[in-house]
Amino acid sequence: MPKLYGRITAAELGLVINTADPYSVTIGEYYARRRGIPDANIVRVQLPQRANLTRDEFTALNDALRSQLPESVNGLALAWVQPYAVDCNSLTSALGQGLQPDVCANSCAPTRPSPYVSYFGARPWVVLGLRPAMQLAARSVPAAMAMIERGIASDHFLAGGAAQPAVAYLAATPDANRNVRERLFPPAGPVPGVAGFEVARVRSDALPPLRRTLVYQTGLARVPAPLGGEWLPGALADHLTSFGGQLDRPAGEGQMNILDWIDAGATATYGTASEPCNHLQKFPHPQVLIQAYAQGVSALEAYWHSVAWPAQGVFVGEPLAAPFAPVPTTP
Repeated sequence: MPKLYGRITAAELGLVINTADPYSVTIGEYYARRRGIPDANIVRVQLPQRANLTRDEFTALNDALRSQLPESVNGLALAWVQPYAVDCNSLTSALGQGLQPDVCANSCAPTRPSPYVSYFGARPWVVLGLRPAMQLAARSVPAAMAMIERGIASDHFLAGGAAQPAVAYLAATPDANRNVRERLFPPAGPVPGVAGFEVARVRSDALPPLRRTLVYQTGLARVPAPLGGEWLPGALADHLTSFGGQLDRPAGEGQMNILDWIDAGATATYGTASEPCNHLQKFPHPQVLIQAYAQGVSALEAYWHSVAWPAQGVFVGEPLAAPFAPVPTTP
């Protein structure tokens, strides 16, 4: 993977708060305070608390963000659980790279490629007119606050390596339709050029005790509980299935909700909001996700770099988590 340069930080992150949603107000204000988001980067809107926005509601939201956010804002944090979709698009993708109205005609078809995948800087709004977005979503206010604190704790955590390596667990499964990413798994062993980070290839039906987990990827409709053992601050986790990104899906009902990863201790995750079929391009590429994160960018940037066709993808977590980011030097 080419060298990435720069990283989106609090000074370049826009924060959107829904004043009609008590969760959003509480978590948005908490996040702004804990991460030091500049007041100029915070936009307050009123949105309905339901899964899907109409196209008119989305247009009004998108216009508000474009008119109110400074040009220096290159990424977005959405401080709510719902809404997470616009028709068959995810809201994070629609706000990030534009609405694709034709997705619902055939949600299994290819969608527009993301130009962010082949952009390697930290100014995507200025260069591409694109702002990668992520939802600060969890099942409760305390769970969201804990997620935020894990993100903050991750900053620079692995910049100098570690006595014991962080581990990316890549789990093959017997589910043929959802195990398609196995062909993209890198070899087990140290991540090239990165101190203190290694890949472990495992099987979902014979998992070892999971220790020092920083990345966990698998392909199942439901991942058996408990979801891993020891989670490091800034951990990324996702499972390839059709409806993991439907954030209003109750725990234990149907396909597993990606919020289960946040409950388990992950700091960021990804799933789809509408039937994507199992196109590899619609899900995080294991090698790209691992290599991007290891280069020191944020969870927001690493996940967006790893999804080639993100139209249906819901990005959730603490956007600024960056365990491999270099420690700032004092002038």
